[in-house]
Amino acid sequence: MKVIMLGAPGAGKGTQAKMIADAYGIPHISTGDIFRANIKNGTELGKKAKTYMDKGELVPDALVVDLIMSRFAEDDCRNGYVLDGFPRTIPQAEALDAALEKNGEHVDVAVDIEVPDENIISRMGGRRACTNCGATYHVKYNPPKVDGICDVCGQKLILRDDDKPETVKNRLNVYHTQTQPLIDYYKKKDILRTVDGTQDMNKVFADIKAILG
Repeated sequence: MKVIMLGAPGAGKGTQAKMIADAYGIPHISTGDIFRANIKNGTELGKKAKTYMDKGELVPDALVVDLIMSRFAEDDCRNGYVLDGFPRTIPQAEALDAALEKNGEHVDVAVDIEVPDENIISRMGGRRACTNCGATYHVKYNPPKVDGICDVCGQKLILRDDDKPETVKNRLNVYHTQTQPLIDYYKKKDILRTVDGTQDMNKVFADIKAILG
């Protein structure tokens, strides 16, 4: 089962991807993890990716696909995987499809977690993080025992810059411009399935399980 997760930043796709991976015994694959592993292990692909990253440049799509395909070749992917954070654009989706087709493979389903922008801005604006130990909270959904103080280490909690409303709006604009077209791309392939991401996390997962079977 080869699953792609779609959804705006803050829609909860990373959380759902982990739950799918645990429930179906397939790996949760994110491009960030692949980059880090290849760079840490000093692979040829990792060295190539690092030359771009060190200059603050985006890693070219062809190289990202090569890194992903090398990850798919590992033993734990033999029953499938859930891909989170890639593809982000139509050229990336086309490159991934072409690489999979060479192996006689294809994506089975693309799950879009749909959450209105205003919900995401409110959801992310309520996040609080501890800069000391890394624990995260939400003022509404997962508040600390003492307002503004980390339960774990007692340090002050902050609203991170990337969770501030103006930053979230910018990230959503980028998402709608670059990644939203993927929804139409997978719809045309008849593999897009949409779930309501405004529901309770476990209800969202139940809906995804109904799709995956």
